[in-house]
Amino acid sequence: MVLPDHTLNPPGRNKQPFQLRISLQRTSSIMEQRRPTTFEEFSRQRAEFLVREQDRGLGSDLVLSADEQRLNRYVMQLKQQELAKGVDNPQELISGRHFFEILDRINGDPLFRLIQKMPKGGILHAHDTAIGSRELIVRATRHDHLWQCGNVTDRSDADPMPSFKFARTKPTVATDGKGEWRLVADVRKSIGDEAYDEAIRKMFTLYTPDPLNAYRDINDVWRRFMAMFISFEPMVTYRPVWEEYFYGSLEELLADNVTYLEFRGLLPPVYDLDDRRYGPEEIVQMYVDQSAKFLRAHPQFLGVKFIYAPLRFCDDATFDGYLELVQKLKARFPTFIAGFDLVGQEDLGRPHTDFNERLLRLSPEINFFFHAGETNWSGRRDENLIDAILLGTKRIGHGFAALKHPAVLEEIKRRNICIELNPISNQVLKLVQDFRNHPAAFYFSDNYPVVVSSDDPSFWSAAPLSHDFYVAFMGLASARADLRLLKKLALNSIEYSSMSVEEKASAIERWTAAWNTFVQEALRTIPAEN
Repeated sequence: MVLPDHTLNPPGRNKQPFQLRISLQRTSSIMEQRRPTTFEEFSRQRAEFLVREQDRGLGSDLVLSADEQRLNRYVMQLKQQELAKGVDNPQELISGRHFFEILDRINGDPLFRLIQKMPKGGILHAHDTAIGSRELIVRATRHDHLWQCGNVTDRSDADPMPSFKFARTKPTVATDGKGEWRLVADVRKSIGDEAYDEAIRKMFTLYTPDPLNAYRDINDVWRRFMAMFISFEPMVTYRPVWEEYFYGSLEELLADNVTYLEFRGLLPPVYDLDDRRYGPEEIVQMYVDQSAKFLRAHPQFLGVKFIYAPLRFCDDATFDGYLELVQKLKARFPTFIAGFDLVGQEDLGRPHTDFNERLLRLSPEINFFFHAGETNWSGRRDENLIDAILLGTKRIGHGFAALKHPAVLEEIKRRNICIELNPISNQVLKLVQDFRNHPAAFYFSDNYPVVVSSDDPSFWSAAPLSHDFYVAFMGLASARADLRLLKKLALNSIEYSSMSVEEKASAIERWTAAWNTFVQEALRTIPAEN
């Protein structure tokens, strides 16, 4: 179709034809460019160019002390040694391999062990029943009165996940052909404690030695992922386990040198042996009580807050119930409830456009922390990013697809909206294979507001945060990125948290003291030449 002249050359504008104007602009730009006349001039320009790039990177605004610089030299020595292994043999490059394939190697890396000891601030993106390790799940199976239906041993990944239930007497719940209900204590006796524990460890993880072939596509891995949550839920929602699991998760965070948690949860009904069902407000009270108990025992921990995050797979009436509930929870627990989110596989879930009108009716006191852009699509569910921003989200969960939306990127910076990065989750759930191709490589290079979190570390056999920090540093960040990036990520986890201004000031002071102690302790263990 030929456009009319006034479209190309509207009244009152430059009368040159559109194509000619573009041509002249390009010519002018080219005319401004010239080759350096000497190699010395070229070298100077190249050095200046690198400085310009590095000055835009995450953490470039930080100035390291003399002790931090010494530690940084050691950190970069370890980093470059590891990266060098992949120059001639890409199969040896950690960042280019699947996390499951190189987990043991990461665990043996001195740099990873150093990152484990590093005060990493907080986790701002994790889900309630996948924070704690598989050992906490094993511990849950040792409680009395636990029944199971279905095999835990001699099963393939294609077999349905077993059902679990705590009850004084044999459950009468339908089992969909999985067999008879049996006491776990009896099953343990028949196969042995260690064999049972190992079967549970194997069952409640996506880990496999052949990850590239074990799951065909994103829908396949998500089916298995959700099946683990469904199988585990009746076990973890037994009140003694619910409280034990949450407290144990906090202990594991602290052991990994994480001192703050902002976590998401669905608030499924919790029950006990007397058939009492505890409602959402009672469940949040359990979280509050266990958090207070933990903070009394471990005053170095900075705090805990909760984001109510039900599934996006719901009808309109159910969604209205979600909104009523989050308002009740905020009114009753104003400092513990951080806000609201929707969770579940974004590709198949309802789009934000189904909910926006009702979300706008919520009180401004309810902050949003929306999952958005956890997809490889462009022009479909990735547009949830636009809705999340216009709704005023404080942070964006994952933001994997934001790189495809220039206007979204502009607004993220303009509005200072933090992107919650979860690199291992994105790889395991089939969004990216090579960590070097993760969009966060760009976010890091141009100093976007980001934090690194872990999403569901239990289900990929990862530490609460150290493995994600390591992968971010070794795979997502530039080979030149140094200790400043790691320090900035920790500081960002406090800056972009839901803590009050006063809480943040106290948290920064306490974290800084822990960081300085870490630096001094690390320096005592590194080779003298550094």
